[in-house]
Amino acid sequence: MKYLDEFNDPDLAKRLFDEIATTATQPWAIMEVCGGQTHSIIRNGIDQLLPDSIELIHGPGCPVCVTPLGMIDKALAIAARPDVIFCSFGDMLRVPGSHQDLFGVKSMGGDVRVVYSPLDAVKIAEEHPDREVVFFAIGFETTAPPNAMTVHLARERGLTNFSILVSHVLVPPAIAAIASSPTSRVDGFLAAGHVCSVMGTREYGPLVEQFGMPIVVTGFEPLDVLEGIRRTVAQLEAGEARLENAYARVVSDEGNVAAQQMLSTVFEVCDRQWRGIGEIPASGWRLRPEFDAWNAELKFDVADVDAPESALCRAGEVLQGLIKPHECEAFGDECTPRTPLGATMVSGEGACAAYYQYRRLDVPVEVATGG
Repeated sequence: MKYLDEFNDPDLAKRLFDEIATTATQPWAIMEVCGGQTHSIIRNGIDQLLPDSIELIHGPGCPVCVTPLGMIDKALAIAARPDVIFCSFGDMLRVPGSHQDLFGVKSMGGDVRVVYSPLDAVKIAEEHPDREVVFFAIGFETTAPPNAMTVHLARERGLTNFSILVSHVLVPPAIAAIASSPTSRVDGFLAAGHVCSVMGTREYGPLVEQFGMPIVVTGFEPLDVLEGIRRTVAQLEAGEARLENAYARVVSDEGNVAAQQMLSTVFEVCDRQWRGIGEIPASGWRLRPEFDAWNAELKFDVADVDAPESALCRAGEVLQGLIKPHECEAFGDECTPRTPLGATMVSGEGACAAYYQYRRLDVPVEVATGG
């Protein structure tokens, strides 16, 4: 547990808090674009220990949360077929569709299986040549390379009974959409270190130049987040806007070149719907036409499935940083982890789930700097 101890040092955390407080002379709003960072912030009370002048805004950093309702309904329609073994990571099973979730399909006899790697789904397809095996491929750039690899392997091995349902989204276009919105209150961004470990940092420099906002790449432990905030505040106070890498132990400028090559071989950039936000141009990946045989949307003819969002759920405003989760009228009442209206309440990276789990309601609670 070396790194857990190293990046949860209360004395160093206090020094970082003190430096941020000393540096900040005016109000600043900083958005973290990663659900893992959001949970670290709320779990450790970082937002409550910062000076009142620093506001942390929770962005659309949870890929489960931004998967559109129509895509969930496509997954439900495919999973309900008797000839299908539907494979997914566990965090998708309780995400509500229009009428039910994947657990509901499973309870009604659907063969829905939790896997811990997309390669597990390939193995299942090899073991069950008489069944169609579908893997639900969602996520940001972080999870996309192994999902691309499954399609590459399926083609190499002649697995015509394997396909993937793709709902991959990209972080830089989301940052651009938020920064260009007339309702945005964001002064600077904390970029997700795990995304940059795959894609590198090159895509963020042009965003800094376009919008004149600092972007600091950082990690997920409390000290990582605090260092990212410290650097962002220092830039804002100095009237500067630069791209900084505060997660150099993991992130390089070029990223994982081999992973990028696999991605460009299997996927192509497309417009993508974001749940509660709408369509963001060039913000997703889809399979290239040469991989149509492994495209579950085409194989099962669900490409045109669409669905309206819940009128009660304000997850879209949460994901855009316009409101905090507890400011939604349904939070903790009509919407709980047992009766979720949206994915932000059930995802392991959802902001609403973090606020509910750590009791972050209207009344501030006492928190400690320790892990």
